[in-house]
Amino acid sequence: MSMPVTTVSISSSLVFGTYRNVLHLLRELRHRSAADPHHKADIFVSGFAGGVAQVLVMSPADIVKVRLQCQTNSPDSKPKYRGPVHCLLRIARDEGLLGLYKGSAALALRDGPSFATYFLTYNSICDLLRPTDSHQTGWTVVLLAGGVSGMCGWAVGTPMDVIKARLQVSGVSGRRYRGFFHCISHSVRTEGVAVLFKGLTVNCIRAFPVNMSVFATYELVVRFLRSAS
Repeated sequence: MSMPVTTVSISSSLVFGTYRNVLHLLRELRHRSAADPHHKADIFVSGFAGGVAQVLVMSPADIVKVRLQCQTNSPDSKPKYRGPVHCLLRIARDEGLLGLYKGSAALALRDGPSFATYFLTYNSICDLLRPTDSHQTGWTVVLLAGGVSGMCGWAVGTPMDVIKARLQVSGVSGRRYRGFFHCISHSVRTEGVAVLFKGLTVNCIRAFPVNMSVFATYELVVRFLRSAS
């Protein structure tokens, strides 16, 4: 877990930074003032852009995490990867730099729609439950909206997460896929459509408290910076 832990702050910064900047750009293109509410389509597009942007950082970290998690060691043999740094360098040496981005198309197709749904759900719940006489969302609503948005994001992203993980261990796990579409068709044909939703329950259980914390921290920092300026 050391590789994703060290890159999570960079990837989260990319997601939220891209989201806010694209949202600001779309507002200017529509010639809307800062007091006007954001258009829901703009929130969706901005979230999509944020999700795709983080693939640049997340793909290498994610493939290292998946390879190490799927590595099985017998008592008589040495492990192929001794740690995250060794795994990163070994993949780059054996498969080239593009090997670090194996499954990145599926990762982009996971994170684009997932973060688009994520931010749209969060903003929609906040708009719905925010008091009409207030411009600031209460903390209870922030926590609820964050948790629900995380679950909705994973409900959309889980199918591509399954495909991404299979592509990342293709050839390593003994099963080799010829590409993105072959992986989808082979997985569905041999295991049924339900295979695309493997791990959804665990993802949603994890997503609620994680994203409660994410949005609570985000709102806390934004409000502090606004008051300081």
